[in-house]
Amino acid sequence: MNSSKNIGNIGENIACEYILKVQNKKIIERNYHSRYGEIDIISADDKYINFIEVKTRKSNTLIDGIYSVDKSKQIKVIKTAEIYLMENDMDLQPKFDVVLITTYSSGKYKLEYIDNAFSLEDFDEVF
Repeated sequence: MNSSKNIGNIGENIACEYILKVQNKKIIERNYHSRYGEIDIISADDKYINFIEVKTRKSNTLIDGIYSVDKSKQIKVIKTAEIYLMENDMDLQPKFDVVLITTYSSGKYKLEYIDNAFSLEDFDEVF
């Protein structure tokens, strides 16, 4: 039986493959940590640096993964991204994306990529 960490790793691997092969973006880093939290995947193209939260759920899970990317989680991701950008000088525009993956017992999966799922403008009062 897969633990939730294993399911998360499977989802991140699926998301990376999609980002590399379908979106033709470069994976810069995986599982970047700061004192505020973790960013699952950091990718980039010529214009954007994408900070990506991946949520993987089994098909029989009652609550969709998007509900776990609440305001509190978004703030943690944004603060972690700010630290990453301070440590790594680059001219790319940051974006915050979410990848939702549903796995099925057959081994198949469904992937939903939510481009620009949240932004700094959503948190004017926080920063």
